[in-house]
Order: sequence, then C-alpha cells, then structure tokens
Amino acid sequence: MEWVLAEALLSQSRDPRALLGALCQGEASAERVETLRFLLQRLEDEEARGSGGAGALPEAAREVAAGYLVPLLRSLRRRPEGGPDPSLQPRHRRRVLRAAGAALHSCVRLAGRPQLAAALAEEALRDLLAGWRAPGAEAAVEVLAAVGPCLRPRDDGPLLERVAGAAVALALGGGGDGDEAGPAEDAAALVAGRLLPVLVQCGGAALWAVWGGLAAPGVSPGSGRVEEKLLVLSALAEKLLPEPGGDRARGAREAGPDARRCWRFWRTVQAGLGQADALTRKRARYLLQRAVEVSAELGADCTCGPQEGNGPSLFWWSEKKKDELLKFWENYILIMETLEGNQIHVIKPVLPKVNNLFEYAVSEENGCWLFHSSWHMCIYKRMFESENKILTKEGVIHFLELYETKILPFSPEFSEFIIGPLMDALSESSLYSRSPGQPIGSCSPLGLKLQKFLVTYISLLPEEIKSSFLLKFIRKMTSRHWCAVPILFLSKALANVPRYKALGIDGLLALRDVIHCTMITHQILLRGAAQCYLLQTAMNLLDVEKVSLSDVSTFLMSLRQEESLGRGTSLWTELCDWLRVNESYFKPSPTCSSIGLHKTSLNAYVKSLVQEYVKSSAWERENCFMPDWFEAKLVSLMVLLAVDVEGMKTQYGGKQRTENVLRIFLDPLLDVLMKFGTNAYMPLLKTDRCLQLLLKLLNTCRLKGSSAQDDEVSTVLQNFVMSTTESISEFILRRLTMNELNSVSDLDRCHLYLMVLTELINLHLKVGWKRGNPIWRVISLLKNASIQHLQEMDSGQEPTLGSQIQRVVSMAALAMVCEAIDQKPELQLDSLHAGPLESFLSSLQLNQTLQKPHAEEQSSYAHPSECSSVLEESSSSQGWGKIVAQYIHDQWVCLSFLLKKYHTLIPTTGSEILEPFLPSVQMPIRTLQSALEALTVLSSDQVLPVFHCLKVLVPKLLTSSESLCIESFDMAWKIISSLSNTQLIFWPNLKAFVQFVFDNKVLTIAAKIKGQAYFKIKEIMYKIIEMSAIKTGVFNTLISYCCQSWIVSASNVSQGSLSSAKNYSELILEACIFGTVFRRDQSTKREDHYVRICAIKFLCLLDGSNMSHKLFMEDLAIKLLDKDELVSKSKKRYYVNSLQHRVKNRVWQTLLVLFPRLDQNFLNGIIDRIFQAGFTNNQASIKYFIEWIIILILHKFPQFLPKFWDCFSYGEENLKTSICTFLAVLSHLDIITQNIPEKKLILKQALIVVLQWCFNHNFSVRLYALVALKKLWTVCKVLSVEEFDALTPVIESSLHQVESMHGAGNAKKNWQRIQEHFFFATFHPLEDYCLETIFYILPRLSGLIEDEWITIDKFTRFTDVPLDAGFQWYLSQTQLSKLKPGDWSQQDIGSNLVEADNQAEWTDVQKKIIPWNSHVPDLDLELLFQDRAARLGKSISRLIVVASLIDKPTNLGGLCRTCEVFGASVLVIGSLQCISDKQFQHLSVSAEQWLPLVEVKPPQLIDYLQQKKTEGYTIIGVEQTAKSLDLTQYCFPEKSLLLLGNEREGIPANLIQQLDVCVEIPQQGIIRSLNVHVSGALLIWEYTRQQLLSHGDNKP
Repeated sequence: MEWVLAEALLSQSRDPRALLGALCQGEASAERVETLRFLLQRLEDEEARGSGGAGALPEAAREVAAGYLVPLLRSLRRRPEGGPDPSLQPRHRRRVLRAAGAALHSCVRLAGRPQLAAALAEEALRDLLAGWRAPGAEAAVEVLAAVGPCLRPRDDGPLLERVAGAAVALALGGGGDGDEAGPAEDAAALVAGRLLPVLVQCGGAALWAVWGGLAAPGVSPGSGRVEEKLLVLSALAEKLLPEPGGDRARGAREAGPDARRCWRFWRTVQAGLGQADALTRKRARYLLQRAVEVSAELGADCTCGPQEGNGPSLFWWSEKKKDELLKFWENYILIMETLEGNQIHVIKPVLPKVNNLFEYAVSEENGCWLFHSSWHMCIYKRMFESENKILTKEGVIHFLELYETKILPFSPEFSEFIIGPLMDALSESSLYSRSPGQPIGSCSPLGLKLQKFLVTYISLLPEEIKSSFLLKFIRKMTSRHWCAVPILFLSKALANVPRYKALGIDGLLALRDVIHCTMITHQILLRGAAQCYLLQTAMNLLDVEKVSLSDVSTFLMSLRQEESLGRGTSLWTELCDWLRVNESYFKPSPTCSSIGLHKTSLNAYVKSLVQEYVKSSAWERENCFMPDWFEAKLVSLMVLLAVDVEGMKTQYGGKQRTENVLRIFLDPLLDVLMKFGTNAYMPLLKTDRCLQLLLKLLNTCRLKGSSAQDDEVSTVLQNFVMSTTESISEFILRRLTMNELNSVSDLDRCHLYLMVLTELINLHLKVGWKRGNPIWRVISLLKNASIQHLQEMDSGQEPTLGSQIQRVVSMAALAMVCEAIDQKPELQLDSLHAGPLESFLSSLQLNQTLQKPHAEEQSSYAHPSECSSVLEESSSSQGWGKIVAQYIHDQWVCLSFLLKKYHTLIPTTGSEILEPFLPSVQMPIRTLQSALEALTVLSSDQVLPVFHCLKVLVPKLLTSSESLCIESFDMAWKIISSLSNTQLIFWPNLKAFVQFVFDNKVLTIAAKIKGQAYFKIKEIMYKIIEMSAIKTGVFNTLISYCCQSWIVSASNVSQGSLSSAKNYSELILEACIFGTVFRRDQSTKREDHYVRICAIKFLCLLDGSNMSHKLFMEDLAIKLLDKDELVSKSKKRYYVNSLQHRVKNRVWQTLLVLFPRLDQNFLNGIIDRIFQAGFTNNQASIKYFIEWIIILILHKFPQFLPKFWDCFSYGEENLKTSICTFLAVLSHLDIITQNIPEKKLILKQALIVVLQWCFNHNFSVRLYALVALKKLWTVCKVLSVEEFDALTPVIESSLHQVESMHGAGNAKKNWQRIQEHFFFATFHPLEDYCLETIFYILPRLSGLIEDEWITIDKFTRFTDVPLDAGFQWYLSQTQLSKLKPGDWSQQDIGSNLVEADNQAEWTDVQKKIIPWNSHVPDLDLELLFQDRAARLGKSISRLIVVASLIDKPTNLGGLCRTCEVFGASVLVIGSLQCISDKQFQHLSVSAEQWLPLVEVKPPQLIDYLQQKKTEGYTIIGVEQTAKSLDLTQYCFPEKSLLLLGNEREGIPANLIQQLDVCVEIPQQGIIRSLNVHVSGALLIWEYTRQQLLSHGDNKP
C-alpha cells in the first residue's frame, strides 16, 4: 500500500524538490509525515539503483531535513505530551515521531553528508542527557535511532561510544534510582527496542561500549534491574552472541563480544528464570536457548570465566561432549517451559527429567559437579514460587527426595538455596496436610521427608561447613513469623539430626529467639511440642565447651515448663542425663568464678546460684517493688535438675542420699526461712525472694505422671518446707494483720503471702490434719484479725491509703480462708451454726466501692524515689479501679462459701426467715440483684465467684423472680461470648456458666412453668452449639454436664426421672449429629467426637422398661427422623462427605443405637417413614444403615413383612435404583426369618419379587436382584421345599447365565465384586450389632472420610458418662473388622493411574508452543499491524477478524485467545471496555496483551468495511445464506477480513450487502448452527492452514 502511494505521487511529478516541498507545507499531521516518509524511502531506493536525479535530490533532502524534519523533532522534544498543541495528542504524537525519524534517516542517506548525521546526533544526545525523565527523551531517541546508522565508526567513534553509554544507562534505569514510573520507562523501552539494536549494527567501538555497560560490575542481578537488563540482552542477542556459519572473516567474528564467556551474563539469566514476571522469564529462556544453539553450531569449546571456587563454570561447551550437553540443555529448557503452565497434570510427567538432569550434572568418575548446581536451583525456585500450591508441594517433595536415591557433591549454592527459597516455601502450612488415606494423627508425609532430608544432608556436609549451616538454618527460623505447623516440623527435623558439636553461644541464643519471637502466638499443644524438639536440638548439637551452665540455664528458662519441660516427663529425664554426661565439660560460669570456684560441676554451680540468690547485699536499697519471678524460676529449675542428676549417678542411697543433696543446695534458703518469725528486721527484698523461690520449688517439683506418689525428692522437699511452717506462717500473719502492708505495691506481696499460705495448708492436709499444728492457729488468728480490721474501717473516718490497702488485704485474706475451708472440709473451724465469720460475711455491704484516698495522703506512704511512678499509675482511675474490682471479687468469694454452706436456709419466698439471721442468705432477691450489679462492675476474669453464687440462688428464685433470673442468664452469656478468645479464663467461666444455667433443678423448674426462662435456656443452648462450631470443646462442656446431672437424677428417682430431659431432647439430638466439616489443611486438635460419644453413652444407659426413659427415646427417635427428612429436602449440594451426608449418617447411627429399646407399638407408627427413607437418594454409608435397621426390625417384628412387600409395588418409575436398598434387605432373608417356624410362604413371596427385578433394564438393579436370588435359592435348597420345583428351571438358568458370563468385561468383574462385598459376604446384622461396627467399621468400609470414624477406645476413654459393668456390646466379634475398605462399584477407578505413576520417565510429555522470538517488548500500541506482528515474533498475517456484533464477554475472550494463537493481525471489537471483564480475561488468558485490538462500534461497521475494501481486503461473512460457499471448497485470499455475526441474530441484512463472499461450515448434525466463537475459530484455523501451505510451497 505504501509503495502504491509513493508511485502515485511520483507519477504526478518527477521533480523531487517540488514533491517534497509540497509535503513539507501545512500542518504536521501523522498522515502527512508518514506520506513524506513513504516518498523519501521510494526516492532512496531509486537513488540506490542509480535512476534518481543526481544533483537535485541530495540538496532537496538536506532542505527537508534542515527546514522541516529537524524543527519538527525539536518541537516534539520540547513539548510535553498533552501539551498546548491540540493537533498532536498522545495517540498521534508517537506516529509522528516514528515517521519523522524514518524520514530523517532517508534524508541523511540521500544528502550524503556524514557531518549532518553527527551534528544531529550530538544535539539529540545533549537533550537525552539533560532530561532522562522528560517526555522529550522519546523524540531524542528517535533522532538517534534515525541517524545512528549514518555515523562513521572510525571518524565518529567517540560519539558512538557516548551515545551507546547513555543508551545503556537509560535502558537499565534512566541513570536514577529507578523507582519512578512514567516517561522514563517509556524511553527506556524505546531505547532497548529501537536505539540499541541500531547502535550494535554499527559494530566496533559502539558494540563494545554497549556490551561494557551491560557487563559492568555495578549492574548486578540483585540490584533490581534484572527485568530491564534482560530486555536489552534479548533485543541484542544476535550481536552479543557469536554468529555461527557464513563466510565472514574469522577476525570480524572474534572482534565482537561473546556473552557466553561472561559470568555476570549467566547470573542475570538465572535471576530472570526465577522472576515473578512471565515475560522476563521468557526472555531469560530465550537467551539460554540461543546460547545453546550458537554453541552447538559453532562447534568450538567455550568456558565462562572466572570460575567460582573449585566448581564448574556457570556455562561451558565442549565439542567432545556435544550430545550430552545438548541432551542436558534440551531437557532443562523443556522443564522450564513446562513449568510456565502451572498445571500439575502437565508438569508431573516431566519431573523425572529433573532426576536425569542430576545424573547428567554429576560425574560418574570422580563424583564432582559437571554443571553448575545453581541451574538446578532455578527449576526448584520456579516451582516453589508457583501460584499453584499443588505444584509447590510437588516441587518441595521432589527436592527433599533428592538424597534418597543419589548422593550429590557438596555445593555452596545448595546450602544457600536450603536456607533461602526452600525454607521460604516450607513456611506454607498447607504443604503439611495428610495424604489421602492417611489416618488421623499420623505424621505429615512432607514432615517425614523433611526430617530424613535434613539428617542426610547434614551428615554429608563437610565438617567445617556444618556449624555455620546449622546456625544459619536456626536463624532463618527467627527471620519471619512462622505458622505453628511449619515451625513444628522444622524443629522436629532439627531434633533428629545426629549428635554433633556444632552450636556455641550464638546457636543457643538463636534457639532461644525461635521460642521467644516465633512461637509466642502459636496454639499451646503445637507450641509445646516444638519447644520439646528445640530442647532436643540443643542437647544434640550444642558444643558444651563453648557454653556455660549459666547460658544453658538461661536457655532453659525460655521453655514453658507447663507446656514442655515438666518434671517427670521423658524430656526432663533426657535433659538430666545430658547434664550428667556433660557437666564436667561446660565452660566455667561467671557465678562460680565470682566466688572463687573454677570447677564446672553442676552441684557447685547450683550451690553458688542459691547462695547468690538468697544473699542480700548491704548496699542494696529497699524499694517497694516486688522482685521479678524470673530468677526464682531459674534457681528452682536448676536445683531440681541437679537433684535428679545426682539421683541418676547412684543406684543406692535412696531417700537419705536425696535428703543430703537437697539440704546442701537449700541450706541457705532454709536458714533464712527459719528466721522469718524471729528476725523482724530482715530486708523485705530478701523475704520476697525466699518466698518466691519456695513457691517455685514446690510447683516445679510436682511430677507429671503416675509416679508422683513415689517421688523421694518431692517428699524430702515437703518435709523441709513443713519444718519451716511455723516461722513462715508467723511472718505472714504479722505482715497481713499488723498494718505493715500499706502501699499499692504491697498488694502483690499480699498475693504472694496468701499463695504461700495456701501451699502450706495443702502440705499439712497431705500428711494429715491435726488441730495442734501451727497452721491451724494461724488461720484462726488471720480470720479473726481480718474481720476485726474490716469492722473497724467501717467507722466512717476519712480513708487513707494505708487503711484502704489494709482493707483490701483483709478481704483477700478472708477470701483465701473461705476458699481453703470450702475445698478442704477438714478445715471447718466451726459447726453449721453461724459463727462470727458467717455473721460478718452475711452482713457485708456487697459491691461496696472503696473511696480513693487523696494524693497527699498517698505520698506520705510512698518512698520518695522508687514508688512515685507506681503510685501515680495505681492512683489513677484505672489503677484504683483494678484494686476495687479485686476487693469486690474477694467479697463474692466469701459469699459463695456462705451460700454453699447454708443453701438449705435460703427461702424460696420472701416470707420465710429463720434463725440465725443471715441477711445475704435469707434475703436472696437482694443478693441476686447485687450479683447482677457485680457482673456489670467486675472484669470478665473476676466473675467466677459471682457465677458460683448464681448457681445457688437461681434455682431458689426461678419461680418467684423469673425476670431477674433471665436477666442473670443474659448478662452471664454476654460475658462468656466476649471471652471466647481468652483461653486461660474462658473455660472455668464457661463451666461455671453451664452449671448455673443448665442446673438440673433450673431445667426442671423452667420446663414445668414453661415461661420465658424455658425459651431463654433453649436460646442459649443453640448459641453454645453455634459457638462450638468455631471453638472446639464448648459443646463438650454443656453435654457432659447435662448428661451427668440427668444420670444422677435418673438413679435417684425411679419414675419420671427424665421428664425434664425430655423437654430438652433437642440438646441430645444436636449432640448426636454434631460435628464440623474441616478443611484438610486445618490440622487442629479436634475433640468433636466426644460430644457424640457422650450423647451415645447416655442413650446406652437408658432403660426401655422405665416409662420416662421410653418416652424420652421415642421422642428423640421422631426428632431424628424429622431431621433426616429436613436434610433430604435441603437445596444444598449433597455429595460424598458433605455436611448433609455426615448429618444423615449420624442420624441413622443414633437410630441404630436406640433400636433395641423401641417396642412394636412405637415402630408401627414410624415404620412407613423408615421405608420411605429407603426410597430417598442416599450415599452408600446411609444406605447400609437403613438396610441394617430394616433387617433388624423385620427380624424382631415379622408382623411388618406385609408392609415390606408393599415397597416393591410402588412402580418401576418411582423406585428407579432405590429398589436396590430393599433387594439388599432381601439378601439377608435368612436372618429375618430366623425365628419364624413356617418360612415357605415368605420364601415364595421373596422369590417371586426378586425374579421380577432380575430382568430389569438397569444393570445395578439386576446385580442386586441376582445376588439376592442366589442367597434366597441357597436357603430354599437347604430347606428342600418341593413347592418351588416349578421355579427351579427359571432360577437355575438365570444364575447359570450370570455365573458363566464370557469375557473379562466389567459385567463379569462387577458380578464377582458384588458377591465379595462386605454387606453380602461377611456382614451379619445380628452378630455385628455393636458400637464398634456402627461408629467405626461400617463408616470405614463404606468410604466415609476418616473424620467420621470413631474408634472404640474413644468410648472407653471417655469416663464422664460411665457404662454399666454388664454392658457387653462394645466390640465386634466377627471378621468384619479385619476387612479393608472398598465399594464394589468403585474398584475400577484409579487402576490405570497407578500404573502410569510408576513409570520412571514418560516417553512423551505435553509441551506448550512458545514462540521464541517473542522477546522484544511492545514498544508502541499504535504500530502498524504487520510491524507489530513481526516484533512479537509471529508470521506477518493479513487476517482481520471483526467481532463488533458479538455481545458475550466469554465469546470475545475465547476469540481473542484464538486470534493471538494463530497470528491474526488484529481483532476488531465493539467496545474496548470488555477487556476488563473478568469473564473475558478468564477465557483470553492475557491474549489481549499480545494482540492488537481496535474498537469499531456496530453503527460504524459499514464505513470500516468500505475502508478495508479500498485497502484491498476481501470481506468474508461467516453466515449461512443462499449463496454461501462451503468452507472446505473456499480458498482464502491473503488479505482477508472475517465478519462474525451476533450470537442470536447473525449478520444483519444491511451488512450482508457489504460482503464479498459468505462462507458456511458444513454440518452433519441436526442443530442449525455452531457457537460463534467455535465458528470463528474454525475459519481462522482454515485461513492459517492455507497460508502455511502456500508459504511452504513458495520456499526454494
């Protein structure tokens, strides 16, 4: 077209000057400048052929360049995009630039003056250097690209070098930080695609300058410029790599750069292979492919230098090993290409080729690397960072399996890769999910592989590398916030590394950081397990000569003893043994050195530790702060470890030896404790520290496990402590009662004293309570003194800080006394008659707010420097509020004790008042109102004693004050629901809440009066069940408490004992069907089974002869059937293991449990519903349960057989395949008729029914009927019934026919399988009736997911609801439990897949077509279509597809993808807005980024088609018309335009008139038309096929 235009202009006038002058006048539009370019190029061609005007043309060209093009380009450089000139909007500006640059190139060549080119280049270079990010930089690049080829390499060499340097700098980031987007990025892309290719064509100095800029050390792969660098490298690949073949001079080839020999080039390629951007990865693969092709064609050896260490070069080539090298790189590139697909079914067959790469890469002779190992790491990095998590998991597993079959040489890249990308990939929790078929509780396959890999890899590391690798590995575990599951398996893998002295103090600190920083928010059980593994890691890998016992003890303190390192555990024993073995090798501790001990023995260290701890320095100033507990925990831990280590050293000595060792350690502490009662001037800090150590010793000493009773250390320690009881208790009594605690900080001391006192009470109770012991006296004095203090302070005087603090202390002491008495009946100080304590507590003013003292009064008690900040904080509103809340909490602790003791005196009405007068007890309404007030005042962690009081009060007041009780329910539930994320206080509060709301008395009264309380309780019940779906264990608390309370009530009352339970049977119903569906990656510890177990065991205790029990079970059975019908009618998806499937399964399991206690009268009312359930479409497991219960009913009550026979008369259309359920029941007719004397009539009826179904058209129905017929006929033969002789020929022939089926097809296989199926071959409905079959064996055999299998040991372990000793039907006594799962109809699935997976390497693999030349970036969205296609590496197609009439985004997206794949030049659509539609993008898969799209709205189509006709296009309509041609007979012109019609209406009549031809697709079917996308795809392919054939024929 351009050539025709130029010829037309020249035909009008042969004077070039006139033509050029005419074009240079007027507005500089894109069309005018492009026409000027066409003419200049035509004139240039004529000049080259020698037919142009020799004198006039050069001068005319100079005039055009100087007078028109250069000013035009200057104006474009100086005017920003979107500037004041409206004629040059951004869309046209680039066209003008491109055309002007090309025209200038022709002018310079025609002018024949090199100086002009150099001058223009200098000016453009100055503009380029002056404004990297200015919009004018683009114009400067165009000028340089135009005049660059005209520069002289020898004369203009320095200029070329400067241009090359500036171009490379701009292409690699604009010379700045590269963080700014905009014009600089556009200019950089233009430089890479336009200017640099022009410069390297100049060769010589310019080429080397470009290469020098690319290979400069400053531009490293890690600098963030990998994408830009690969963009340039791929654009210049043909010049930066040697050119193979040809007859050019060898010297010229050697003078150019060879990128293969530069290691920075290969590091950039490797970095590109792992980039997130797909186009960058593609460019890297192209460079690698091109380098390999060049190396193979050149046939010369090549090595990349310099080499790194002793390993191989990053790239090398040897002609001797050409075949091996080609095989390696072909496989490598194939793998990298395949990984782009992200489809596991495509990638998995290619993975064996990765193993081949390792075989090629390692020398068989010396076991060294032949290829640099970093290439292999690129493959795994790409897999690890895939968007497809399944592919990531496959990649991780493949990497971890490397050392299972091969031993690879050491490589630093491997270690760096493990610490980096591998550990990053391992941080994904979903990778550790169980494999299908793995039982719950088994270890993750990936976790096991990680463990094996790490052990193997570390064992193969060089000795000098192991320590640094392990330290880096552990530090990596602290570098991010890991989830609980990955850190658990990483810790376990570390713990299994064989013992090796690898870690010093840095390693120990790193392990501590893992515990402190990484696991602080993890779930407790997972966190505890990880701590155990990390301690084992320390014991295995620590070099004890580099650390001291002080370092070890500090590390041990990072472990939470209640979660991991508990005394008596196997880990504790392992730690003691490790200390025993290594104690003489530790580095001396600072503690020992400071007191002159240079021995490193554990005993010496611990002894000095205790001495230093107890000793109080003379210079140490008293302050009001409580000491930190850390040091007390550390000393107690090390003391007990040292004692247990000593116990390991000797097998004899027993208690005396233990006592001696413990006394050596604790003598300093015991001496101080013995002086507590006599030394009134002992420093406060010293007493606090000693009491803290005493408490921690007692707490830490407690053994975990059954051997606690025989623990000599615990016994000796308790004896030591008891010997100091009198001294300690006297000291505590003095401190609590003598006004010595008078500051805010003293409240912490009060708490410490009371904890010690409680421990002393517990110790004395263990050995036996005696009235003469000192603790008795202390409790009595403490109680009296506290009451006296509280009474004195009610005198109305102005409160001081000291008096208020003493008041809080006295109330806390009373609360402790009440709790001790409540928990230990031996401490009852008085009889049931109310004494001073009870009278005082009953008269307390509840919820009394302590008045905050004035600031000046507080300061008089404060120490001048130490306590000021504490007092300021505590005397604030918030600080004082906490003190008041604690005071109120202690009041309710005392009142709870009082109400429990005198609950019989609480009147149910306000009229009854008995002596002695106890206001809080005898005025319960007022007390309940105070409790509600307390719930609003106290924080949620202090409401527990209020709940305890409500448990006593609510049953008494529910009848008379229902609204008040309902209010208490609401307020308490609000507190519980707000606590759901607070683990430590949630469970005690929930338990107390359940105990008072669901108290059996409360439930009974509420159900009796049927008021608002009844409905409120049910509302709360459902809220608890709802909460349990997200918080495991909540429902357990409720159902366990209710079942236990109902069992107790049932045992106390013979009749009507479950009347209240019947009113809440929904609770049992919900418990029987309870269970949340979890995702496979949610590896939480689930105890949902125990809800169902509790309910089932409760049902097993019910007695069918007890009327209340009977009514309860019947009501529950009806509700279960209602639930089944409701689920069956649900519109939710009902698939295998869905929630609907599981609920129905649990319903029928429960009905089976209830069946033995259901009588005939009740079954008569529900039998029709049970039969109807058999007609419902059910999953296999539910079918088995329904069939089983029908068999049991018919066996026990044969009276229902007539109704059973009626089930076969519903009509074949209604029955469909559900008849298989009833045929399966018939196969067990021998069991059903077991107790029937006369079986002939029943057998005859059964045979007649079954024979009808043996000839059914449905194959499955025939199989079920035939297996039933075979079993029935066996029974008939045993009975020798003569009446059946007439049926013998039919039955025998039917059975013979099915038994003697020929061939090995599915029919014969399925007949064999259904006979071997457990339900027909092994299952016995009577002998297999037990809990194990119902809840474990049958779900397992029927393919139910493992979450639904409840093993029988869970029933036996759950002891909250005990079963009678005579309960016998726990375990199955038959062979059923030994069978393996498998459904006869599912046996064929997966057989071929197994064979395929076992192949070592697939002979052929799927490979996506990737055009290698698509490496040049899209520099201009407005390029001519042919130019754009060429730049994208596609063949120059002249096909235009017009889809403006198509409406649906899905069809447009599919067409876009088809057009891009087959190289159409352009796709025309009605609106460019559609490309942002998600449906379009889903179908196009980014094709719109690589295909020119043009917007032509439907009203504009006629003009567009006419325009294309003038350009020589043939307009082809895809439509069925009277004159349409057959697609198979039509020959497409090269310039074709396909017009596609609307989805519904096709091509409108007015557009059909514009068509040159209509083409239709031949059809063989009945449907009239194809989908428009499919039609378009067929024509596009046919066009492409014809063009490929024609181009192939034209090749020489």
